[in-house]
Amino acid sequence: MRAVLQRVKYSRVKINGETVGKTNAGILALIGINTGDGRAVFDKMIDKITNLRIFEDENGKMNLSVRDINGGILAVPNFTLYSNCRHGRRPDFAAGAKPAKAKQGFEEFTGLLKSSFPNTETGVFGADMQIELLNDGPITIILDSDELMGGKK
Repeated sequence: MRAVLQRVKYSRVKINGETVGKTNAGILALIGINTGDGRAVFDKMIDKITNLRIFEDENGKMNLSVRDINGGILAVPNFTLYSNCRHGRRPDFAAGAKPAKAKQGFEEFTGLLKSSFPNTETGVFGADMQIELLNDGPITIILDSDELMGGKK
């Protein structure tokens, strides 16, 4: 699993001009699911995302998590996080999970995330989405479960 996290003042995802998910201060998380991702990976990524200290405390130091600030998370499926651009000029998307598996994985992940962190909203898997955000910092973090899990899933 891969996640690109952006610290935001706000974010929202729209489909056909209608907002389907939003958050005020918090994290916009673009989520890519890979073959073999499951509960152990999801639990580790949820722990990391919700407890990562990327928000400033009263001294201006990044010592607070999204939990600490009572922020929100907007999780948006993004299969392009597993793109391979090593050859040619057209990205190859074969490295990520196939659509049915990726949808199942995204839904399982976001279900677990919402159980752990109720102030979570999501985009819609497979939809043509437009994302609006105000990046705060900018702070952008890339998480890869292969690195977090030590190559084990």
